[in-house]
Amino acid sequence: MSTSTIATDQQASALTRARIFAMAVCAGIAVANIYYNQPLLGLIEANYPNSSAIGLIPTATQFGYAVGLLFLVPLGDLVERRRLIAVQFVVLAAALAFAAIAPTTLALIAASLLLGVAATVAQQIVPFAATLADNRTRGAAVGTVVSGILGGILLSRTIAGFVGSHFGWREMFWLGVPLALGAAALVRLTLPRHHATQSIGYTDALRSLIHLLVEEPALRLAAATQAMLFASFIAFWTVLSLHLQEPKFGLGPEIAGLFGVIGASGILAAPLAGRVADKRGPHMVVAIAAAISLFSWVVFASWNAVAGLVVGVVLLDAGVNAALVSNQHLIFALRPEARSRLNTVFMTAMFIGGSLGSLGASWAYTHSSWLGVCGYGAALATAGLLLQLPTLSSRIGNSSRH
Repeated sequence: MSTSTIATDQQASALTRARIFAMAVCAGIAVANIYYNQPLLGLIEANYPNSSAIGLIPTATQFGYAVGLLFLVPLGDLVERRRLIAVQFVVLAAALAFAAIAPTTLALIAASLLLGVAATVAQQIVPFAATLADNRTRGAAVGTVVSGILGGILLSRTIAGFVGSHFGWREMFWLGVPLALGAAALVRLTLPRHHATQSIGYTDALRSLIHLLVEEPALRLAAATQAMLFASFIAFWTVLSLHLQEPKFGLGPEIAGLFGVIGASGILAAPLAGRVADKRGPHMVVAIAAAISLFSWVVFASWNAVAGLVVGVVLLDAGVNAALVSNQHLIFALRPEARSRLNTVFMTAMFIGGSLGSLGASWAYTHSSWLGVCGYGAALATAGLLLQLPTLSSRIGNSSRH
């Protein structure tokens, strides 16, 4: 048996069902922390009545996440991964405790920044799963972990709103402390040790992010496509609560939070998309996912009722999630020794897209109401679909000639 075959067999045996489930749970616990503060801002404002900087709390969290993506996630290619993930969860627990005891708004903003940085541990777990899986199951493995992440994103607001309403906003951050520590323990108990396969300095690793973006056209395409689709996704969630408060609906923030539960059904698309990408290749899945995302905005615009919003949000979440898994499946196959850095470039582009989606949706809603947002979201999804068509057409043409 060759050395390469032995390595593949060892990788396949390393990723059991229990381990992939543990990774999904830990990733969901991690990413949920950057969304807890959103439904709690009113309660926090009541605690600091003379502060004008409450709105900087979610901004600091998102900025911290971007900083962590750029400066921490590349470490996954340089150091022993299991230890890195466990340590980052401990730092996350410390940041949560800091937020829970914050005596001033400035202290809470600082804690939120640190919390965002530490929460990028979720993006350490995804390339780890891709590394432990073999080529035949990589898509399914990534899909399962991404399902955990998406579940954490979609359910975090609902959980935080409930805990904040019944117990208080500080208690939500205190609740996060044992969850983060439990995730650290779960990582140490269930995941194997994994050392970097190449020797590269930290500065060189950061510099290589630019080289990867320049040298890998498939990475650029995946990142640009996902940025457009994630912008479309964030556009919907940015204005949903405002739309539901209109006289046509007259619904409060609790109902908006429940849409997170409804949208969570879309996470089922992630492992399915991963399995299809394993068998059929990721490009077709990404194109279909972009088309589904576009169709969801047609539903939103033409069926402006609660039922239409429910159907549309399931379609939108399913489309964006399927594209996410398939694009990550694609980029992780490019350079196995640089998966964490590939994920850094990809996720940074995605979150830049998300910020543009939020900004544009707010402007569209202010000037053109809900139909303006639908037009904006549809344009973003269309851009994602158009980016994929040349590559898809080329692959279909090549297949027909063989």
